[in-house]
Amino acid sequence: MINLFEYQNKAELPCELEGLEDFLDEVWKKRDKSDFYLNGDSDRVEVQQFIQFLHRTREIKSNKYVGVIHFGGRRVNLLPKIFYRPGVEPSEGEVQGMQQHILWWLSYCRKIKFPSYQTALGSLKSDFFEVLIYLFSKYTRELLSSSIYQQYEEVSRELPYIKGRLDTNAYVNENISRGRWHRLSCTYDAFVVDNRFNRIIKYVTSLLFTVTTSSENKKYLREILFILDEVSEVRATAEECACLKFNPMFSEFETVRDYCYLFLSSSVSFSYKNDLKLFAFLLPMEYVFEDFVFGFIEKEVKEVQAKAQVTSQYLDHGQAFALRPDLLLQIGDRSVIADTKYKIVYSDEKDPKKGVLQADLYQMLAYAVRFNVDEVILFYPKTIEGYQEKVAELLIVDELAGGRRIKVKAFQLPIITENLSFHEDRKDVALSLLFDAVKDDLISSIRKSLIICDR
Repeated sequence: MINLFEYQNKAELPCELEGLEDFLDEVWKKRDKSDFYLNGDSDRVEVQQFIQFLHRTREIKSNKYVGVIHFGGRRVNLLPKIFYRPGVEPSEGEVQGMQQHILWWLSYCRKIKFPSYQTALGSLKSDFFEVLIYLFSKYTRELLSSSIYQQYEEVSRELPYIKGRLDTNAYVNENISRGRWHRLSCTYDAFVVDNRFNRIIKYVTSLLFTVTTSSENKKYLREILFILDEVSEVRATAEECACLKFNPMFSEFETVRDYCYLFLSSSVSFSYKNDLKLFAFLLPMEYVFEDFVFGFIEKEVKEVQAKAQVTSQYLDHGQAFALRPDLLLQIGDRSVIADTKYKIVYSDEKDPKKGVLQADLYQMLAYAVRFNVDEVILFYPKTIEGYQEKVAELLIVDELAGGRRIKVKAFQLPIITENLSFHEDRKDVALSLLFDAVKDDLISSIRKSLIICDR
């Protein structure tokens, strides 16, 4: 097992990983152009951005993606940089703790829904991807055991009577011409189990069954395949998942759809040189952090009305440069611009700027002027090495606006626990309960940063 933290440590490239660069290049080329990857200019880059290969020293180094890669019988964990401690190799229990943090963050994301994170993780998991398979398989098996999704789909069949409409061309060419005049080629709508959504579930389940090494996961996946035995086996894509819409009566199936979309879109590769045991599951942490902060405020901080990625303003009069702050927060009659910055700050006590970039302040000033607000806040993540509880404030006086005063604040959000280790005696505790203390601390901190009195 190799543990790499974003842009931090390096590791020697083992012989077993000789073909890893070609594999990741293949994954990058075939990646789904979803919201996960439209991050900066990465959608226009042809060379894979997951891992840096330092050929001169035969070392590898992680970029901005987190997740897990299986290749050549080895597992490479790509971990968030906020957990990095120089010179300290994390234990397997600490790695599991970090991966559980990622799952907790994802549970608040808008694009990825994890209602089943309320479920306990059961037996000890040592792999981030195995945990995701567990959550998907357990939730889907339980749902399909009580109800199977059915919908009307157009089918074409030969019947002894007319149903729907008669396909005249097929009837003449295939039946009358062959003396089978009594068989009628009909096209009609039928309420069927063998529909597009169930075919997607079966496809994803079959793929996951080939890569999981957990006996518990195999059990759940095998039961799903048994339930969907009558469903056709066809290849599915992330685009098909994104197009699926459900009647409110079947809203619980949206979770299964979101899991399927996640597995099919998030750079998961199940086939490389005809070997289905190679795969990579990777997510850009900048996107995850931004989406987590918005989802958390929207769900947990009731006093705040949050809008994400507001694009109503432009920097220039010709409207060529759109401004897109991460969050526009409404607190009573106050408006606050908030931007998430997934960067390490307060790590150097001698740095007077505490790691806050001057470019970020310029960006916040532009937001304040064009959105006509006088409060702007930068949200940074807490790290395992450093945390500044108080809000750092900077006052800017706009002389062109008659001395208008703009407050720019920088604040670290406590999104991680101090003790990372996964404890065996807590394996049956629901994942959400493991982070209750962090959630309460985060709610209090957000209120404090926005000057909202605790209730």
